[in-house]
Amino acid sequence: MTMKRERRSTTETARVLFCITGGIAAYKVCEAISTLAKLGVQAGAQASDANSAESRVEVRAIVTNGAQQFITPLTIATLCRHPAYTDRDFWQADRGRPLHIELGEWADVIVIAPLTANTLAKLAYGLADNLLTNTVLASTCPILLAPAMNTDMWEQATVQRNWRIVNELERYHAIAPGSGLLACDRVGSGRMAEPRDLVSQIRSLLHTHGDRDLAGTQILISAGGTREAIDPVRFIGNPSTGKMGVALAQAAAHRGAAVTLVCGSTMIDLNLPGIDVVCVVSADDMRSALHDRFAATDWLIMAAAVADVRPAQCHITKLAKSDLPANLPLTDVPDLVAELATLKQPRQRIIGFAAQTGDIVTPALGKLRRKGLDAIVANPVDRVGAGFASETNEAVFIDATGQQTALPSANKLILAHRILDRVQALPSIA
Repeated sequence: MTMKRERRSTTETARVLFCITGGIAAYKVCEAISTLAKLGVQAGAQASDANSAESRVEVRAIVTNGAQQFITPLTIATLCRHPAYTDRDFWQADRGRPLHIELGEWADVIVIAPLTANTLAKLAYGLADNLLTNTVLASTCPILLAPAMNTDMWEQATVQRNWRIVNELERYHAIAPGSGLLACDRVGSGRMAEPRDLVSQIRSLLHTHGDRDLAGTQILISAGGTREAIDPVRFIGNPSTGKMGVALAQAAAHRGAAVTLVCGSTMIDLNLPGIDVVCVVSADDMRSALHDRFAATDWLIMAAAVADVRPAQCHITKLAKSDLPANLPLTDVPDLVAELATLKQPRQRIIGFAAQTGDIVTPALGKLRRKGLDAIVANPVDRVGAGFASETNEAVFIDATGQQTALPSANKLILAHRILDRVQALPSIA
């Protein structure tokens, strides 16, 4: 039986404990710690704002003896705004309560990054010979693992066996290493996840408390804008960056779903751990990709900004400026979500998006009913801190009965989780 602590109120401070072990990738953890610590400072400054949806984040860290060969406790303490803990602190006799007990009870999420082969083996077999491993055994919160090691080390049968063991345990959430140029000059697997991916999954764990409530769910998400070509160098497009759709894909994957992201035009790095990414350009491309995958989908979330019209003719060679038509003939683009709604099976749910200016609810309600959706997310694109390209967003979630739920301004990943929460709460489908 897995022990779980009671959830704290979302208004309380979220507590993240980083455990840094002895690998060169320790330097990358600094960026993740700094990012979270800054979020905590910013949230504290906004605490008097009743509309703020962000929680305070407090960060502490354990630096193992091996990690200190690569990075100093002073560096980590400065970034955390709190003294870093070492094994020297662990063995002090005048602390009162044991340090590993205090830290294990304190943490809402524990992050072990970089995770070495040595520490992985200890976790697999429940060994406890230092502050880090004792704290793990004295805790009940979710633990995020981010391995980093040489390719030959990572691919060893014993290391892979230990990796399988910990991944079978409910508490552990993993970001498998990627491939690339390693510090040993080897090109291969073993590269630790990027700091941004660590931060995203940590924020997800703080929201879900480690629950994989979407395990077994197949989710298809569209994101980004489409481009409708006039000629090889000109197109009709829109300012969508795909950030909201990517956030939805990340949030769903972090909750255990099998996620496919069909993404149009974007400047976002689409190297997203655990997500099947399909890149498209035009509305026709997106239409084909969605239709090919829709039958196997449980939820379709249409967050993409699909073009409404396209040029009646696409020229195969670049037009000279003098040859550009004074009036550009246009033709309608098929309504992708409406088409898919006609194919919907009873077990499936389709969630639309409506990016609006001014009154966002009335047109969203019309779209919801006209297209036969299960719900729609109406979001403003004419407010500061919302809409295209922003890091934050706000929305109104409207279900098929017309019931409205306001989702206040938040980081797009947090808003994505709140949207998924609302989809989860929709009436069961037989």
